[in-house]
Amino acid sequence: MSQTSYPKRLIKRKNLEGVVISKPDTILKTVVYFLVAIGIIMIFSSSSPKCIQEGVNPASFAIKQFVAAIIGLFLMRFFTNFDYRRLFPLAIPFAWLVVFLLFLVKFTPLGVEVNNAKRWMSIAGFQFQPSEMAKLSTIMLLSCAFYNNTNLFDNEKITKYFLPIILMILFIFAQPNLSMVMLLVITSIAMYICAGGSWRFLVMFIVLGVIALKLKMKKYQLGRLQIWQNPEMDPLGAGYNIIQSLIAFAVGGFTGVGYGNSKQKLFWLPECHTDFIFAVFAEEFGFIGCLFVIGLFATFMHRGFIISSNCNDMFGKLIALGITISIGMQAFINMAVSSAMIPATGVPMPFISYGNTSLIVSMCMVGILLNISKKRLRRIKNY
Repeated sequence: MSQTSYPKRLIKRKNLEGVVISKPDTILKTVVYFLVAIGIIMIFSSSSPKCIQEGVNPASFAIKQFVAAIIGLFLMRFFTNFDYRRLFPLAIPFAWLVVFLLFLVKFTPLGVEVNNAKRWMSIAGFQFQPSEMAKLSTIMLLSCAFYNNTNLFDNEKITKYFLPIILMILFIFAQPNLSMVMLLVITSIAMYICAGGSWRFLVMFIVLGVIALKLKMKKYQLGRLQIWQNPEMDPLGAGYNIIQSLIAFAVGGFTGVGYGNSKQKLFWLPECHTDFIFAVFAEEFGFIGCLFVIGLFATFMHRGFIISSNCNDMFGKLIALGITISIGMQAFINMAVSSAMIPATGVPMPFISYGNTSLIVSMCMVGILLNISKKRLRRIKNY
């Protein structure tokens, strides 16, 4: 099968023959609804002290997240009914749009700097984070590049698919947003291996990437590794967040202190409604609550892998795999940071942490995954 014939075959209606359209995966939808609901109630609990201090509605963050969830539900429904194979010709235009937005964030006044990081863009009072869109764009590009073969040195692939990914990673690294770069790289490696890529080339690129990363890492990023190993080195500085997060886990114990009763959210734990929301959740709902959330994400990944394996074409398999790994790995990184298993990064928890762009993009990705789950092989009738 030639590389040029496959996209045409993908987007023709006659190619829907041979499959049946079933309902989208019910378990996956239920898991996502649970996670979004948990996110809204936890954002209200963790952000209300900050809102009261600023003299605004205590539920203002929760209301914004609820509005984003409504928008995300409409987009998830749209992509559930949008044939995923029609994403093939949209991958390259969407990628260059993301590259353009990342360029505007870095080099124009539209970029908004928060906590010494320029990651957000503000247009007409609406603020969003283009780097979140890079997750879906990277998955689409790699699915297009690897659906037929995993050759990394094809000139057409380099210019059409790999160049936009490289530019996105460079712009995101310059924000700086090392955690998002790590997520994109991990997702890319997983998709390459699952598509049948060579381990030899993978090891070579990983070694080169680690060397380049070490040379380009900033001093504060290197310091995070030392603080992670011994946060008591700087208990009121770089190690403060880790220590306060671990205190939240310790206080929560097995059953937690109850919803709304967290003390760490009372200005002890910074960013408790975004990066460290899992620590507040652990304090209020304890080990039982944490186990429930971990089970939800484990179920999400299980259903995603099943959807990928049941898909009857490589393009759909890779998109489903990339979405599953991206969301699952992001959740794991956030939980691992909160419990000090890995060094601190700025990765929000999907569906739960406050972040309108993250929630909307994640629900769009779920919609695509649900659309792929609707495709099934036609059963042969017995005569």
